Amino acid sequence: MTLIKSISGIRGTIGGQPGDALSPLDIVKFTAAFATFIDNTTTLTGRTIVVGRDARISGKMVRDLVVGTLVGMGFDVVDIDLASTPTTELAVTGEKACGGLILTASHNPRQWNALKLLNERGEFLNDAEGKEVLRIAAEGSYSFAPVERLGKVYTNTTYNRRHIDAVLALPLVDTDAIRRADFKVAVDAVNSVGGVVIPELLRALGVKDENIIELNCEPTGRFAHNPEPIPENLTQISDVVRRSGADLGIVVDPDVDRLALVKENGEMFGEEYTLVAVSDYVLSHTPGATVSNLSSSRALRDVTRAHGCTYTAAAVGEVNVTTEMKRTSAVIGGEGNGGVIYPELHYGRDALVGVALFLTLLAKHGGKVSELRETYPPYSIYKTKIELSPALDVDALLKAVKERFAGEEVTDIDGVKIDFADSWVHLRKSNTEPIVRIYAEAHSMGEAEAKAGEIKAIISEMLA
Repeated sequence: MTLIKSISGIRGTIGGQPGDALSPLDIVKFTAAFATFIDNTTTLTGRTIVVGRDARISGKMVRDLVVGTLVGMGFDVVDIDLASTPTTELAVTGEKACGGLILTASHNPRQWNALKLLNERGEFLNDAEGKEVLRIAAEGSYSFAPVERLGKVYTNTTYNRRHIDAVLALPLVDTDAIRRADFKVAVDAVNSVGGVVIPELLRALGVKDENIIELNCEPTGRFAHNPEPIPENLTQISDVVRRSGADLGIVVDPDVDRLALVKENGEMFGEEYTLVAVSDYVLSHTPGATVSNLSSSRALRDVTRAHGCTYTAAAVGEVNVTTEMKRTSAVIGGEGNGGVIYPELHYGRDALVGVALFLTLLAKHGGKVSELRETYPPYSIYKTKIELSPALDVDALLKAVKERFAGEEVTDIDGVKIDFADSWVHLRKSNTEPIVRIYAEAHSMGEAEAKAGEIKAIISEMLA
């Protein structure tokens, strides 16, 4: 069994011993710690926290424990029930709440669940804030409210539609163009909340009901396949798109903050290129800065510069990307895992925004998805790792690598990234295992694998 405590939230497998997995006792402890943190830091006078969840099997059980704990801590709870991560983020500001909890383990398998923590802006906690929640939990520095100050529970299931309406209201979303294009679209929502909201969004955008092919859209939480939206898990929708003559396949993860696309020939558009394509469309209408993390494709940088705009890279992690986006007043940003952040609506990865902007782009482009993909710079990312001795000083190893490549463009805000003329390699140490993750990108997968192999050989030489 597994329990992982980090600044981004608490995730683990359901069942097992307290402290070794995400047991009911752990859920109560970390929820109480989060409520204490919110009570100590919020600038708002109200005492309301929003709770949303994905459709995984343990969702109702975790929801009941979280809601009961918040009530016991003296907070009112707005339960928005089945809702995506970006929907819950919007609900926090919509309710003028002082925080939010999203009950989802994102792309992890169905035996997992998690508490994701939001501040009063509907954004994830930063490093210092997350560590403070963990400190409160570790020390048990929380106390429950007396009976006269117990909170109340309110149910509000309108936020999925309100989220859709907010997307439709964006100036760059053109429902008339999408309607005229008469797209046929297949959707794989991996039996979670995307099955509720994505087909409804498509209808609202003007896609005919008979042109929407729904795969795994019943929100049972019994995922039909591994829920991470990567090519090896998407063979079913690939076959359906190809056989049905669909113009496009849309895939979301269980909490709908990541978006993967399938071309009309059944091949992957490429998770990295979701953000690239959407950014290209946004920049063509609203020039400005863009941001992605260090492990995301260089294609966003290339497209941004082609528009005469400035690109910067942030450390890996959504909160790091949004912080850099705010600093640079970026008009679009995100992560190469299919996470689109469009601050015109909110600072959070949002697959609904990604779908609406991409369909608008495709409608205005007028060609096939595969033809659109060919307009972007060709890159491939290869991922591998090096297993190390637990006693090894990984930071010292990364420092040595940085010194070895001092003649190249090196970035060390998150591990070590080495930018070469036609490729890059990014090394990051794992927070949970004695390994170094290696990401390499080049113009072909063979070149990327060779570059990663070159760096691995140099590290092996250093260790020897």
